Amino acid sequence: MTQTLLATATRFAEAHAGEHGVAMTPVPGLAVVRETMPTALQYAINRPLVALVLQGRKHVAMGASTFDLHTGESLLITADVPTVSQITEANLAKPYISIVFEIDAAVVAELVTEMGAAPFLAGTPIRVDPTESEVADAALRLLRLVDRPATIPILQTQLLRELHFWLLSGRHGGAIRALGIPGSHAQRIARAVNLIRSEFAAPLRVEQLASAAGMGLSAFHEHFRAITSLTPLQFQKKLRLIEARRLMLSAGEPISNAAYSVGYESVPQFTREYGRLFGVTPARDRRQQSVA
Repeated sequence: MTQTLLATATRFAEAHAGEHGVAMTPVPGLAVVRETMPTALQYAINRPLVALVLQGRKHVAMGASTFDLHTGESLLITADVPTVSQITEANLAKPYISIVFEIDAAVVAELVTEMGAAPFLAGTPIRVDPTESEVADAALRLLRLVDRPATIPILQTQLLRELHFWLLSGRHGGAIRALGIPGSHAQRIARAVNLIRSEFAAPLRVEQLASAAGMGLSAFHEHFRAITSLTPLQFQKKLRLIEARRLMLSAGEPISNAAYSVGYESVPQFTREYGRLFGVTPARDRRQQSVA
């Protein structure tokens, strides 16, 4: 079954992968990643997701914590946290292939209610474990819908729900469960994170974020940092810089345009903060990427 999943994902990715190796499927939140060589460092603040590595290797870091993903393992991210990742094993004969699946907190909440009380795990928002057979099987059946587009609106809801169920029932279940507990710190902070994501270029008002989370300022700061590993201001700043980098390197925007587009009022300040995060100035980063 694992080889069948790899073959199915490879076939779809070869036909649909874009410039950066990502092939989005018509199924919401489901994508296939294919790379034929090791990549440069990739910076992101991911939404909660599960990535099933089907072939190759990838290195992921969050702060001082590092993780190496091998074939047959899954990466779980249960909060909006900053990561630096790099595909480390891939070539033309055996490309890196993974299936990335965004976790739907609403589906998790429904299932948690139906499945009843069970413990949930606090701690690090990133985990790596062997992929369970039930999860791989559900992913395969979900991916197969892509070959028959007429089946997607009819069957995707139940298959997405089944995939969430197996995730909640397996090794990852305790870590995912917190996303579906009404009023949990994870749910409250998620509301504030969504607000920052939707308005990251605007001035940050922490009082508005705390209100969205239903918390006092002190409790909000404490739980925001515990869950995301960042302060709200650091979170917004990283979002701005990552988006600015995308605008410069993928969309070809001039440095000043990218800086102003994400909310910076000073290009020198943007350049300094860009260098602190990415270890290189915007201008040098563009030159290096164009050479690569």
